[in-house]
Amino acid sequence: MWNTPDLCDEYPDQVRVLAPMYHNYGGRKSFFGEVETVKCFEDNSRVKEVLATPGNGKVLVVDGGGSLRKALIGDLIAADAIKQGWAGIVIHGCCRDVHELQVMDFGVRALNAIPVKSTRKGVGELGIAIDMGGVEVCPGMWLFADETGIVISDRNLLETS
Repeated sequence: MWNTPDLCDEYPDQVRVLAPMYHNYGGRKSFFGEVETVKCFEDNSRVKEVLATPGNGKVLVVDGGGSLRKALIGDLIAADAIKQGWAGIVIHGCCRDVHELQVMDFGVRALNAIPVKSTRKGVGELGIAIDMGGVEVCPGMWLFADETGIVISDRNLLETS
């Protein structure tokens, strides 16, 4: 079993830690996986699009510009993500449908929750380097999240080498 404090202790030069500003809203308290990225602002079109594709245990990391006005994920998109095999999502923005997300086997970390849905105009960028509160996150990196925090690494730290 892994946890983020142990990963930080064992690999201090290989991890970056996201600031402790992301709250847990999902039913899966600990999750990890290879990173995919989306950059969008108050438009969850790309989030919905990506999470409707096979996830193979990956984690979607979303730079939502820190917006606290509209949610970028709710229970319907999360349900699709679970069906597609995604491990979780971390959003520099908001989520909604918290009472449903809390009982789903899916990791959700976000700045906050808000009941307002996003607009859908098909705007957003996929697969680019994004800034998550001062930490650069790129596709292909690995994310590890638990009750203590969120850690990013260039490689899978749980793989024996």
